[in-house]
Amino acid sequence: MYMEDYQRWLSADLEDPALTEELKSIQGQEEEIKDRFAVALKFGTAGLRGVLGAGSNRMNIYVVRQATQGLCNWVKSQGGNQLVAISYDSRINSDVFAKNAACVLAANGIQVRIYDALMPVPALSFATRYYGANAGIMVTASHNPAKYNGYKAYGPDGCQMTDDAAAVVYAEIQKTDILTGAKLMSFEEGLEKGLIQYVGEDCKEALYSAIESRAIRPGLCKTAGLKLVYSPLNGSGLVPVLRILRDIGITDITVVPEQEKPDGNFPTCPYPNPEIFEALRLGLELAEKIGADLMLATDPDADRVGIAIRCPDGSYELVSGNEVGVLLLDYICQSRIETGTMPAHPVAVKSLVSTPLADAVAKDYGVEVRSVLTGFKWIGDQIAKLEAAGEVDRFILGFEESYGYLAGPYVRDKDALIGSMLICEMAAYYRSIGSSIKERLEAIYTKYGRYLNKTDSFEFPGLSGMDKMAGIMTSLRQNPPAAIGQYKVVKVTDYLKTEETGLPGANVLAYGLEGGATVIVRPSGTEPKIKAYYTTLGKDLAEAQAQKDALAAALKPIFA
Repeated sequence: MYMEDYQRWLSADLEDPALTEELKSIQGQEEEIKDRFAVALKFGTAGLRGVLGAGSNRMNIYVVRQATQGLCNWVKSQGGNQLVAISYDSRINSDVFAKNAACVLAANGIQVRIYDALMPVPALSFATRYYGANAGIMVTASHNPAKYNGYKAYGPDGCQMTDDAAAVVYAEIQKTDILTGAKLMSFEEGLEKGLIQYVGEDCKEALYSAIESRAIRPGLCKTAGLKLVYSPLNGSGLVPVLRILRDIGITDITVVPEQEKPDGNFPTCPYPNPEIFEALRLGLELAEKIGADLMLATDPDADRVGIAIRCPDGSYELVSGNEVGVLLLDYICQSRIETGTMPAHPVAVKSLVSTPLADAVAKDYGVEVRSVLTGFKWIGDQIAKLEAAGEVDRFILGFEESYGYLAGPYVRDKDALIGSMLICEMAAYYRSIGSSIKERLEAIYTKYGRYLNKTDSFEFPGLSGMDKMAGIMTSLRQNPPAAIGQYKVVKVTDYLKTEETGLPGANVLAYGLEGGATVIVRPSGTEPKIKAYYTTLGKDLAEAQAQKDALAAALKPIFA
């Protein structure tokens, strides 16, 4: 079957000559052909994600058009405004894919609001809500390497699409011929007919206003004299992040020159992920050179932000996503209580793989913590529940250990724009009282104990990768470990058992260990990886690290 598909693509008059060249170059190479055509990229709640190239198992204009036709069929069944918002980042062909999606939507009679230049995930979530759209499309592969691109689909609430909606879209995609099944209109015709319109300045300004209105100590940054190094990692964060930071009064900002301009090749970091040291190396070198107080980096679609802080001895320290989440929770609680802006019965939401240190801090401030499945849409879902009850003001913070933060209900996905603003405000505040982020973090550890949160990833590439991952998860369920290393397992939580967890079903296993440590195992929803999340607690970092190392060594053979 895949050879027939290959021959069909090879003999078709493809619009993109690079795809034809690629197909010619793999003639006679069965494994290469199989890899591109044996399966199709699956459309799920995270949309599509794959390597750029020719074939049904690659990201190209035909896969994007087919997916968009499936989305159109779903939108037409929804009533409402019959409108879809679109944004895109700096990746290779992101703008091309975004315009192709707009052309399919317009040909189906669906209104389009598309940004006139690259803009991040929070801008897409905001525009979807602002225009009362049926859906949103964000063309991005987040922080994957340069050879990837993707297509995230959003529902009318500005959250990534629900399982039910994604299943309907996927069924419609499968009914659509990949090369000829999508309706198409030229972008120019769509503009002329008024079916395609650019996102207005009113929408852009409303986003900036919504973020800046969430400042807790407005005006503080104007007098703090913060010296900042910022890197958009060649992505979409440059314009919006600088706009917001300058609006709140931070003027001494040095942008990492090699990573300033949008560039989908990400020439300085093969993995443009602010969780990874290599992506931040140039920023750290620049921070040391100019003596910056703080270094910030946002990923290509600017929904995550990573930071490095200057320590008292002048060195710089990377702060993990869990640590930033706890620091923001602590700062927001303390500051809102102090300024009289804390709502009654405040709620913070975090993913279940994020640090339990947040629960300990929240308890002291009288804040309810809701732990949800991994994926920011589940945090968005909790905001929606509060909104439906007329209690949306209770929401003060949502965060994931993977560097995603949100401190307001104006969007329903993680937002590096507000993350950057509040991190800078927090730094300015601690400086104004003669302290620092580093000192505050150490004070939190002194009070609650030295929590350590680490994640190990195990890759399973190739067509058999997903089968291997499924086999490992099945084996863990059928033969649950009685101990991990020398630590006895005292509790197993299987998140497929919804009656036990009260959450939607998810392929996640959590192990509570004697002494209080936890290990959580879950396959990634977007990449061929299994992740193991470790939380250990020691009297100091060395003790917590030693326990993590022992647990990881014991689990490693399972993932070999």
